[in-house]
Amino acid sequence: MRRFIGRYLRDDSGATAIEYGLICALIFLVIIGSMRLAGEKAAGVFNAALTALTQAVS
Repeated sequence: MRRFIGRYLRDDSGATAIEYGLICALIFLVIIGSMRLAGEKAAGVFNAALTALTQAVS
């Protein structure tokens, strides 16, 4: 039992997996944020084009 506990305390492979998980989560948040920002800007461009077309037709 002592050997098992000793090996468990010295094992740090789980810490590496957690670090990779945190890095992936951070990258995911950055991607989502940039996509949201780009989407808002694209919506503004399309709305301006729609307004211009509507005024041209009227």
